[in-house]
Amino acid sequence: MTSAGSSALDEETARAELYGLLSQLYYAAPGAELLSALRVAVTEAPAAGGFLQEPWQQLVGAARALDDTAIALEFDRLFGGVGKPEVYVYASHYLSGFLNEKPLARLRGDLQQLGLARDETMPETEDHVAYLCEVMRYLIAGDDVAVCNLTAQRDFFATHLQPWVGALCDALAGHPQARFYAAVAQFTRAFVSVEMQGFDMLD
Repeated sequence: MTSAGSSALDEETARAELYGLLSQLYYAAPGAELLSALRVAVTEAPAAGGFLQEPWQQLVGAARALDDTAIALEFDRLFGGVGKPEVYVYASHYLSGFLNEKPLARLRGDLQQLGLARDETMPETEDHVAYLCEVMRYLIAGDDVAVCNLTAQRDFFATHLQPWVGALCDALAGHPQARFYAAVAQFTRAFVSVEMQGFDMLD
């Protein structure tokens, strides 16, 4: 394998891993193992001045500054509770103002075309940001080349993540009780921006 090919492969692996990390962080309060790994993560980008370096350093720094219990409590305060959460993590809320609306129906149709279906044991609907990040991870790292390709990634991202994830990041970054998740939001915003630029280059 050429070094260029190896570099491209490494980049795809890194993209898949970052989507996987974001999926875990948004789906549930991060466990001790995940937080331990985050706290000892390398914070220097391979290339100096990398666009993700500063928001990644802030995320790792936030994990180091807060203990596991504080981060779990923050997750529950922001996303949990009975009734209306402080911050919504569902695409339909941002795209239509309501949950379980047309954006969710469109998403389900697109997932069906990709051969994907929701696990019936999962309580959240498919437009949860964690689920969408997990779909992106699959489209990058999956073995089925018929659907796991750059075109499918770009189309899914442009339709189901790009139009609203910035509003989610705004809500988190501006929330007075968000410390760890404010850093998660800033990293999400930076990563999504890099993804947008990468997909734009495909046109």
